[in-house]
Amino acid sequence: MFRNSTSKWWQFTVVLFITLFWCIGSYTQSALFKKADNFFYDFLLQITATGNVSSQVTIIDIDETSLSSVGQWPWPRYLLANLVKELSVNQPAAMGLDILFPEPDRSSLKNIQRQFRKDFVLNLGFTGIPPEMQDNDLFLAHIFRQSDIVGARYFYFDHFNKKPPPLRVAFDVIDKSGRLNANQAEGVLTNTPQIEKALKYTGFLNNKSDIDGLLRSTPILISFKDQIFTNLSLSTFLKAHQIKEVEILKNFFGLYIKADKYKIPITRDGYIHIRFTGPGRAHKVIGAADILNQNYSPADIQGKILFIGSSAIGLNDIHHTVFDPGYPGLEIHAAILSSIYENCQVIKPIWFNAFISGVCIFTGILMMLLLFFSSSPIVLLTGTVVWGSLLLISSLLCFIKLSVFVSPVSPFILTVFTFVFASFVRFTAARKASFGWFKMLAQAQQITIEAIVSLVETRDPETGQHIVRTQNYARALAVHLKESGFFLDILTDDYIETLYRASPLHDIGKVGIPDKILLKPGTLTNEEFEIMKTHSSLGRDTLQRTARGDHDNYFLMMGAQIAGTHHERWDGKGYPDGLCGEMIPLCGRIMAICDVYDALISERCYKPAFSHEKAMNIILEGRKSLFDPKLVDGFFAIENTIISIAAKHKDLVFEVNAGV
Repeated sequence: MFRNSTSKWWQFTVVLFITLFWCIGSYTQSALFKKADNFFYDFLLQITATGNVSSQVTIIDIDETSLSSVGQWPWPRYLLANLVKELSVNQPAAMGLDILFPEPDRSSLKNIQRQFRKDFVLNLGFTGIPPEMQDNDLFLAHIFRQSDIVGARYFYFDHFNKKPPPLRVAFDVIDKSGRLNANQAEGVLTNTPQIEKALKYTGFLNNKSDIDGLLRSTPILISFKDQIFTNLSLSTFLKAHQIKEVEILKNFFGLYIKADKYKIPITRDGYIHIRFTGPGRAHKVIGAADILNQNYSPADIQGKILFIGSSAIGLNDIHHTVFDPGYPGLEIHAAILSSIYENCQVIKPIWFNAFISGVCIFTGILMMLLLFFSSSPIVLLTGTVVWGSLLLISSLLCFIKLSVFVSPVSPFILTVFTFVFASFVRFTAARKASFGWFKMLAQAQQITIEAIVSLVETRDPETGQHIVRTQNYARALAVHLKESGFFLDILTDDYIETLYRASPLHDIGKVGIPDKILLKPGTLTNEEFEIMKTHSSLGRDTLQRTARGDHDNYFLMMGAQIAGTHHERWDGKGYPDGLCGEMIPLCGRIMAICDVYDALISERCYKPAFSHEKAMNIILEGRKSLFDPKLVDGFFAIENTIISIAAKHKDLVFEVNAGV
């Protein structure tokens, strides 16, 4: 009882240590735990994906078809101006441009004149062209101003501007939560001055994939020069709803952007978790070439939020998501707005780390209670399955019903790990206990054998240490044969050990021989010798009957073989069955040579002890007739070992004389 209690307290301590380690890892969100949470997050996205997207968003795509029909990128900016002008005629709710123009358009007539003047000292003149058409950037800026389009910017975090341009803040972001800690940009890439001045509204294009290369979240707010700037998707959304000011507020789950009636969950560092619902091109997409050729339905434009950009692979604005390894960057804006309109934005609570750590602590305590108070493996397994299922189902329901992501991976793995640990410990303890019982059984078996052998010795006292010597001869000969490469398919370690333990049973049948024959001092008559020979079959039959109820008892089966065949001869003239050659089991052939040798060097009531040399000569004469030739050769090879065994276990009246 005390030992069992001590074992449980030891398990309790190990589980407590593992739980504390797991809690720290969950709270700090180390790489391993982050990777596990992302795996489950991706799984939830996949099983809950509906493929539904908002009909209020349309993508105007400068796709591969548009590039091949209109011309390679970059297009002259008057073409983009015509595209925007054509779209604005249809009165969209707002247009967001996923394209930056940081350098002047080299195809402008004004820039061509300047280049020719510089390179060739030629003054090119153009007639009949309005002044506003001679500078594509001015023309594009004019169209942007008329259409109130939302332009783009890109913030740097690894280098800064020597002379940062003055930036207009399109929307006021007021942090009433006091908890926002948006990423601080060091520099910014803007459009050319003409275009930048024409843009009343702007939004940044920054995206950031996770360490494994998958895009799951993106910055929606970035801080630069003590001002908060909004993502292009959010800026376009606010422009469409004519919202000038947004507030950062806090609720039970964390921070969110309040924009009129809409609540947009964000993280403390200003990120939004994107609710992808499937592969790319799920939203309404119209090719830019179709717009320029007026091959479209105005209903797809009017009152819609438009995002203009390019999904062409050559422009490399693609991202790896859980659904699509080539998700267009242009469509990310549409995916963000779809989640807002469909009210399915993913919420990762601000208290996520602390909560999961608490669940891990509770899990550890629960598993420790199960370990300490439950001795049944069924109870432990049931408790593990129930708690693990509760963790997974609760997380799934939160995601489906509330769009709240609370990863159960850390406590779930802790639950499984604790169960495996407990099962391993209990298995080891059970195995140790089984080994103890096996050892006790083996000892009992050995005691039984010794008792039986002692019983035989009471009937035949002249046998003395014969039993001990023959079993040691047998093991030494078997080991030598194995090391010499003979009978490798038979002479396994288990076989040799069983041979050693079973060889004392070889003369067990003598218990059934009458004393007047067994103890007769003179030569036996033919009738008496026939009775004496029955000790082999008596021993074999007795052991076989004992092993009949246990066919897997290798020990008794070998004992029966040894008892029944140790008087068989290699030439087939032995008894009781007249077996010859390899028909005789190897254990019987080994026992035959060991038994004969020891009988020869031992004193019996019917004969004096022979010298070792004489005994070995008799063994040699019996090669190929009495004994297996390989065994005779092996017996002679270990002659010194045989002499040593005989001397160590000699009878009180026996002494080996190798030279006489």
